[in-house]
Amino acid sequence: MDGTSLEKEVPVHWSQTENVAWKTPIPGQGHASPIVWGDRIFLVTAEKSSQERILLCLDAKTGQLVWQRTVLTAPFERLHNLNSQASSTPATDGERVYVSFLDRDRMFIAAYDFAGNEVWAVRPGVFSSVHGYCSSPILWKDKVIVNGDHDGPGYLVALDCRTGKTIWQTPRPNNTRSYCTPILEYIDGRNQMILSGSKCVASYDPDTGQQHWIIDGPTEQFVASLVYNGKMLFLTCGFPDLYMLGIRPDGHGNVTQTNELWRRDQDCSYVPSPIAFGPYFLVVSDSGVASCLQADDGQLVWRERLKGRHSASLVSANELVYFLSDRGVMTLVRPGPEFEKVAENELGEDTNASPAISNGQMYLRGDRHLFCIGSEK
Repeated sequence: MDGTSLEKEVPVHWSQTENVAWKTPIPGQGHASPIVWGDRIFLVTAEKSSQERILLCLDAKTGQLVWQRTVLTAPFERLHNLNSQASSTPATDGERVYVSFLDRDRMFIAAYDFAGNEVWAVRPGVFSSVHGYCSSPILWKDKVIVNGDHDGPGYLVALDCRTGKTIWQTPRPNNTRSYCTPILEYIDGRNQMILSGSKCVASYDPDTGQQHWIIDGPTEQFVASLVYNGKMLFLTCGFPDLYMLGIRPDGHGNVTQTNELWRRDQDCSYVPSPIAFGPYFLVVSDSGVASCLQADDGQLVWRERLKGRHSASLVSANELVYFLSDRGVMTLVRPGPEFEKVAENELGEDTNASPAISNGQMYLRGDRHLFCIGSEK
């Protein structure tokens, strides 16, 4: 969930021809990442000419299309120029695939089985934003949970995985758009679902939706998800002010005055989610400045300018951190006291989606193809 992979054999070097096991044309456009379960890849896209939102199932070994389903046909929503009509990454529990789109002024959540049959589809709440829609579902036990922060009365909603019926719905403060996917961790003796957005950082019980604690601010709008290193939470945001924070994830009620451990306001990211790696916290600004900080106190270890803008979230594997630019340039860095660039690989297509890693392969969504980086298996 936080971009960390324990795999050790993920490719380090590739080009447009080297170490590409396959590449498959993808119809339409979208910024959602692919997800992998066994020998199946699931990916969503949006076709402008027909105004369709589409779910694709591909064979992970060959890249061949297994099936394609139109999930929703509805007028395209207004967008920020860095957004798409298919930006919400699906989720799967191995039985069903859960997808999230906007249907005019309502959130649209649907479940499909692995054969491509619709199991259920619901519209659990209103949603309005001048920047468009992106609310990726997450799974907790028998629940699909979706963030409904928007330009109106925001909410978190949990749906029954089997039926789509609402199990709980919790109001959010401040009525401000954000696009953060919550993270789920067991911290301080309790299950915590934590997200930033709508002028705050807050933790909830994923079983009931009840709030554990809240921190006011530090800004208005958020896109990047938080990350956790087993001790601290790390935040990077936002708009109109940009900050990075180290947060202690305990307590009850409003902990604004007690739980912020450190703060920085330089080289923060708005869109790309950061990553925690051992004693370090790594982040890349939207403009492409990579920074490595000491996790415990936020002190700068190093900073380096990479090529181009960055929107994709950071991922780690092979004891390396992977930075993917909007132009498809992947910079691999070994975290440490000095900047060490291990490789720089060019895909040959623009990229906005975050990478997915499975079974020693890396899956990269370009603006025209899905690429499988690695050896043929």
